[in-house]
Amino acid sequence: MNTNAIEAQGLVKIFGDNRAVDGVDLTVRTGTVYGVLGPNGAGKTTTIRMLATLLRPDGGEARVLGYDVVRDAAAVRSLIGVTGQYASVDETLSATENLVVFGRLLGLSSRAARAKAAELLEEFSLTEAAKRPLRDYSGGMRRRLDLAASLIARPPLIFLDEPTTGLDPRTRNQMWDTIRRLVADGSTVLLTTQYLDEADQLADRIAVIDRGKVVAEGTADELKATVGAQSLQVGLAESGDLGTALSLVQQVFGTAGTVAPEGLRITVPVPHAEAVADLLVRFREASVAIDSVSLDKPSLDEVFLTLTGHAADDDTAPAGPASDHTEKVNA
Repeated sequence: MNTNAIEAQGLVKIFGDNRAVDGVDLTVRTGTVYGVLGPNGAGKTTTIRMLATLLRPDGGEARVLGYDVVRDAAAVRSLIGVTGQYASVDETLSATENLVVFGRLLGLSSRAARAKAAELLEEFSLTEAAKRPLRDYSGGMRRRLDLAASLIARPPLIFLDEPTTGLDPRTRNQMWDTIRRLVADGSTVLLTTQYLDEADQLADRIAVIDRGKVVAEGTADELKATVGAQSLQVGLAESGDLGTALSLVQQVFGTAGTVAPEGLRITVPVPHAEAVADLLVRFREASVAIDSVSLDKPSLDEVFLTLTGHAADDDTAPAGPASDHTEKVNA
């Protein structure tokens, strides 16, 4: 078996004047979770749709499990499952009826489709609600059913496009456990997310994408190491002190660091702990009022701020027309 589930070089997709995807390279090893991290409109969904053969690339090339996504589209579709941002199930049908319909569309006999539906409903803790129409389901239950539908054929490669968007923390953790179980059972997962903690928790490797480009790639620890061994976070009591504080941080650390969206928290990599004491003394001498101080290992939040200059949940890039919805593909 090819050790790489996905190999993409220079993928481009253009919608009018917008280069939604602008030269994306990805290499995803089989049996891993690969995270694609970025804000809404960064190009994550468009990239997935090209890899899943739902959009034809305007440039570059990609192979999925050894098959070219353009020349061998049918073969690619037979090997993948896709769960998009929005449920693609029928709200007027029950969970069992939805899964049986998907099973029949995928070529299963009536008996086999019902057996597979029962198996998946049990796996996703939906058995008790199996006969209820989906309009009575919570958002978390719908997301679990949508993922279950993608797994009817047990594809070796699964695309999950922001699978936990809008879920409560408990349901989100359940989805994380499901994703871990899928990989433990031999699947490969490409996961797009704008939640930094989700990528940190699940992904073996992470590509940070912003405005259609991959701006960094590596393990979570490798990405954090680009920011520094430790980071200092200083919360200011007064927004009027921001300019003075940034100037003093620049003097001490050689960089002004990054400023959180609310403008009252400065994050800066720390080369050595002694410099922190020096900065605090200068703040006191300049009458800069401090609300909080912490010295932490860097998080993916700091990585994203450092790489892009804005937070991961900022909607900073226009979305192409195809990035506003997704479709399910199974075979």
